[in-house]
Amino acid sequence: MSLTFRSFFFKVALVSAGATLFISCRRAEQVASVEKETLITMQSTDLTVRNSVNGKLSYLFETPLLERYELAEEPYMEFRQGVKMTTYNDSTQLVESTLVADFAKYIEPKQLWEARGNVVATNAEGRVLKTEQLFWDEKEDRIYSVVRSQMTEGEDVTIGDGFETNSAFDNYRIHNPRGKVRVNTEPKRDSTQMEEAVDSLVMVQE
Repeated sequence: MSLTFRSFFFKVALVSAGATLFISCRRAEQVASVEKETLITMQSTDLTVRNSVNGKLSYLFETPLLERYELAEEPYMEFRQGVKMTTYNDSTQLVESTLVADFAKYIEPKQLWEARGNVVATNAEGRVLKTEQLFWDEKEDRIYSVVRSQMTEGEDVTIGDGFETNSAFDNYRIHNPRGKVRVNTEPKRDSTQMEEAVDSLVMVQE
């Protein structure tokens, strides 16, 4: 089964919504005296959510801390200590895709996800995306970044000033690409050839 970015983030959304069923509520008795935008109404620590279909693991969602701010003008959830998401192939049970980030936020009315800090997404085809900030607009079916992004496919590494794609990730575009860096993964035979390592990176002009 080929996992698209749409199903990937959609599963994160489902997990986040479902996780509130397992957390303890800490509602202030006098809300008027508290800044509503920063009042945590729900919290969970060391949260791990596993989902199985027909007895087989489908995905695993992990976060050290989930906090919900439902009294804010635009209710949102924050994952200040990062998130890790792993999905599995239904048939083989092999890892199909992963997503990790140092921080994540979901603005509920806008249906907008933000992942920030060392964001790395991979899929079964070997494609690896690295960036410092990633947005997913569910309403517009748009995934994008406006900061430096790196896409690796096999030996080719494309670097640009952000990117955008749809949720299926089948037609992505790198902004202001600087060409492709081809990585030579062939190991050197001995340490005397270390000075030749500069040849392992070759700029490919397009």
